[in-house]
Amino acid sequence: MTNEIIPIFFSIDDDFAKFASVSIKSIIDNADKSRKYHIHILNSGISDKNISMLSAFEDDTFSISFPDVTDWLETVSDKLPVRDYYTKTTYYRFFIADMYPQYDKAIYIDSDTIVLGDISKLYDQDLKDNYVAAAHEQVMIQENVYGKYVEKVLGLDRNLYFNAGVLVINCNQFRQKHLLVKFIELLSEYNFVVTQDEDYLNVICKDRVLWLDSCWNTEVFGTLPCAEEDIKIIHYIMVSKPWHYADCRLGNYFWEYASKTNAYESIKNELDSYTDEQKTKDSDSCKNLMQTAINEINRPDNYTNRIRETQSPDRLEVLRRIENLEKKGIFDKDVEDDPPCEELSADQIEYVKKTLLDKAKTKTAFFAAGLFVKKLLRDKQMIIKDIVGIENFKNLDSGAIITCNHFNAFDSFAMHMAYYASGHKSRKFYRVIREGNYMSFPGFYGFLMRNCDTLPLSSSKETMMKFVRGVKELLKSGHFILFYPEQSMWWNYRKPKPLKEGAYTMAAKNNVPILPCFITMKDSDVMGEDGFYVQEYTIHIEKTIYPQADQKHKENCTYMMNKNFEVWKKIYEREYGIPLKYTTEMNENIADTENAG
Repeated sequence: MTNEIIPIFFSIDDDFAKFASVSIKSIIDNADKSRKYHIHILNSGISDKNISMLSAFEDDTFSISFPDVTDWLETVSDKLPVRDYYTKTTYYRFFIADMYPQYDKAIYIDSDTIVLGDISKLYDQDLKDNYVAAAHEQVMIQENVYGKYVEKVLGLDRNLYFNAGVLVINCNQFRQKHLLVKFIELLSEYNFVVTQDEDYLNVICKDRVLWLDSCWNTEVFGTLPCAEEDIKIIHYIMVSKPWHYADCRLGNYFWEYASKTNAYESIKNELDSYTDEQKTKDSDSCKNLMQTAINEINRPDNYTNRIRETQSPDRLEVLRRIENLEKKGIFDKDVEDDPPCEELSADQIEYVKKTLLDKAKTKTAFFAAGLFVKKLLRDKQMIIKDIVGIENFKNLDSGAIITCNHFNAFDSFAMHMAYYASGHKSRKFYRVIREGNYMSFPGFYGFLMRNCDTLPLSSSKETMMKFVRGVKELLKSGHFILFYPEQSMWWNYRKPKPLKEGAYTMAAKNNVPILPCFITMKDSDVMGEDGFYVQEYTIHIEKTIYPQADQKHKENCTYMMNKNFEVWKKIYEREYGIPLKYTTEMNENIADTENAG
């Protein structure tokens, strides 16, 4: 138990005070009474009658105050887009961190909610350095028009858009990263008119979201994201309001708590007096919102298109190629134009028995590479946030094949840093590279490619036989060899791609384990020269995958490859908070839905 007071914020006007009272009643009834809570009702002027009604909930566990945000609102009021059932109160959540410097974090919750779980458990979420904890927005996931809006206008993945009606706000991060200032700056740059403040929050908080289970924000829309018995918070979004529609799904929970408030008769009267004309207006509002999203998608100067004007055309072309290849289900093709190269013949390479000159070149190359990596890190051209699971690398007691996803020319440097962190000074770390990288890279990079303990592949059968023998000898001597089993590099591509058998065949035939590594990425605060944020890497090193003693080489190859992909998939889904899906599958699902319609 903690003595920390849990701050809970609502943003209301007089029209929503009675609905807030129902939400507050549900919070009080289900909260852990051993904790202390302070409910802040953010407003810019509400009646004494409503203040009295809401103040009546105060007791030894819950205190309630009514901070006026008028002065804060005036700083941005003329820039705030407001539409249909939205009011300016929806923007108040941006002010919380700066208004209350004494809070490290706080809960924000919309008034159209019923809380069935213990809200202290929501507050106790470990935010780490994330800006908010939030649940996925089901409207964007389930309705293709809005999903397309998120991707085409905001430049975000539809599966990584959160609903801002239930938030745990990391007030420390909001202040340290000056997110209120960023919000005001973004207001001046672009007017988001679909979900308004929610759009701004999602753009600003990209890659800094702790994803909550949808039971903490179960939206009444489409297919419910969790079983009814598991729901902790019901959110009556958009026009799904039980005080307007007697048949509103999950409305019984609302009326259960409404009946316990002084606002019950007023709310019941609103339901009874809600006219067909008003319901038609609700329907028109939904249609208008969808049309607004379509209009934004088709705007040649929408937000994403404006951003693209500042980004490198070459990088944008690479992203376009990745998008097209994924849609076609082609994952093993490189997207960047490599220089043409000659075939690497067997007499041009020695994988194991190096001459004194080769060893001198290797020593020089590693010294130069070390200086280069230090500069990359110092200039924040490469950012390593964390290495998770380094003990799995440290515990390796034999030669091993290391696998990693491939998304950047510098990711091998990141893996080399993990090798250094493992402390295996007496055992070397080799990297398998493409034939073209070994033969055709010019200048400094070419020197590193040819001399930093690299093992080039070849289109020559004779050279590949020599490669296989070299790999066998190195593994037998207890060294480590990094393979990229996706066999393609897709720039900043976050998903694991389907794996090829080569690395696993080598592991099976040499009876050595696979050490599966997967690097996840987040946008940093550093803008690169290409107009894209430098990615912040976390290297995940998982437990080793050993060949099965009772299986043949082919069976072990398949076993280890499938196990490796399973591990990568698990990391991807855990760290990014979404299921692994490729656009190939999404397009098929959309087509099936459209055909069925």
